Formats: sequence, structure tokens, C-alpha cells
Amino acid sequence: MKVLVTGGCGYIGSHTIVDLINNGFDVVSVDSNIRSTTQLLDGVEKITGKKIRNYKVDLCNLEDTHAVFHENRDIVGVIHFAALKTVPESVADPLFYFHNNLASLVNILKCVKEFNIPNLVFSSSCSVYGNATELPVVETSPLLEAQSPYARTKQMGEQMIRDYSKVNDTQSILLRYFNPVGAHPSGLIGELPIGRPDNLVPFITQTAIGKLPKLTVFGHDYDTRDGSCIRDYIHVMDIANAHTKALQYLLAKKNKDNCEVFNLGTGNGVTVLEAIKAFEKISGVKLNYELGPRRPGDVIAIYANNTKAKEELGWVASTGIEDMMRTAWQWEVALRDRVLSN
Repeated sequence: MKVLVTGGCGYIGSHTIVDLINNGFDVVSVDSNIRSTTQLLDGVEKITGKKIRNYKVDLCNLEDTHAVFHENRDIVGVIHFAALKTVPESVADPLFYFHNNLASLVNILKCVKEFNIPNLVFSSSCSVYGNATELPVVETSPLLEAQSPYARTKQMGEQMIRDYSKVNDTQSILLRYFNPVGAHPSGLIGELPIGRPDNLVPFITQTAIGKLPKLTVFGHDYDTRDGSCIRDYIHVMDIANAHTKALQYLLAKKNKDNCEVFNLGTGNGVTVLEAIKAFEKISGVKLNYELGPRRPGDVIAIYANNTKAKEELGWVASTGIEDMMRTAWQWEVALRDRVLSN
């Protein structure tokens, strides 16, 4: 069975391709490579022994997107990752985010409809909950005011798919995941930000290895146990496996509605400062960091109730924060060693 993965050259997309292949699926990728390269697909090939074809296509271009679907009429489902995802950038340039993230989704849905694709899995985010008033959040928690244009595109994307699903036969799952971190245990693929990273863990590892001079902790006066933001960090391979399980769930026709939603988190809130301490413990590196002001667009605290995903998808987040940091550090060291060997 063939699956189309959009954003397959990206961080979560590439790890999901590995998990899909390990579970017997054939995969094709489509990725514009404006924020990625095919380097991670090279790693996927080394891990799985399968060469993945990537169509270098901007999904905001309907004609080019249509051509990908026309060439792959036998796909059983689409897993849609492709989107811009940087909170500060979205605050600075909201129109760029609205156009890229929403126009691309409209084109995907047009093609899903035209080619009668039966299954769609959408990469959503815990950012749809806004500054939640009750924790942990459950799938029925209210979606409060989005704290960034990026988060708003995820809220709007979810609603677009819900509305589409009411009048079409495609079965859809919205996966709201929390903070993916870490890397494949082989050290062959991991998070590979283009330019300066905005996510915490690659900023930690790049600071520790000397690529960046210092890490700033944005906000140390929040109403949390140590003043820093709380997040639900989850290993990227656990997230990847959830996408495979979501697709299998749809293929087995276990879904109770045309559009269902699942939280993907560990259920444990970890502060930024606790994440830094976990990294220092596993790496033996004392991190150079400073406490700075709050950053626009950041939610104070968010972590998941993952009971629904456990019970219905049979999915378990099995990796702890120290192992998440260990694999992230192994990946960063492997990147450095490859540069040195060349």
C-alpha cells in the first residue's frame, strides 16, 4: 500500500517515513525544500534500504500538486505535514504563514477529493489549545485564542478538514502533537533546521557543540514551578509511530466519525529549565544559557491527556526526557563528525 507524505524531507516527515516502511507501506514524498533538503531522505534510505522518491513541488501550486496525485493514483492515504512552523517568524510575517499553510491544504483537499483518496492524516499541534485554563488538555478542551499566526493556521486547518469531511467520503484524523524532540537511534536522521533554530532542543544541542554561543531561556517569571514555560516533550519516533497507527486505524475502518482528533503527548509537563538539566545530565556538558524576557507567541504551559490515543490507536509514548535528549545529542555529534570527516 502506497502513502503520500507531504513534507517528507522534514523532521517529523522523515522519521514517519521510516516507521511507515517498517510497517510495510510504500512511500512517496512531496516537499518544496524551502525549509529542508533531501539529506534526511538519504538517511532514511540507509536505515530502511528503500530509496524514497521526493517530488520537489510547492503545494501552493495547484497544477504541480495535481500532477503528483495524477502520477500516484494508487495511494491509500495522505499524511500531510508540509507547513511552516516557526512561531516568531509567524508573528513577524503572518501573511506568509496564512498563504503557505492554508493554500497548500486547500490544494491537498482538492486533489484528495478529485482522486477519491480515502484516508487523510493531518499534522496538527497542541498550539490549537492556546493558553489552556485546565491541564492536562483533552481532545474536547476548548480551543482558546491562538497565541501566534502559526497556531491560528493549525486551528483553521483543522476546521477546514472538519468542514470538508462533513460533505465528502474521505476519512480524516487530526493529530495534535505536543513538542517533538530527539532523533532516530541510528544517528542517521534527526532535526535539521535551516539557519538558526527556534525550537528548544536543537538550540540546546547547537549551543553545547559550539555552533551557537549562548541559549536564551525566554521567560523566567511565569507562574510555573521554576518560572520557565512548561511543555510536553515527546520523542519523534513515538510521534512517527502514531501516524502509522492512525493510518492503520483508518484502513481498518475503526474510526467512529469522518473526522477524529487525538492528542499525542507523554502526559508529563517539563519546564524549559528541567529540559536543560536533563540534557546536561546525559551529555556531561555544562550549557551556556541566560534567562531572558518572554517571547511573543509563547504559551505558558501545555501538556496532554493521551488516554484516547492509547485506548483507540493502541499507541504509547515510550521514551523519557533523558533518552530524548540522548538521541538529540547523538544526532548533533554525528552531524559534527560528518563535517570533520569531509
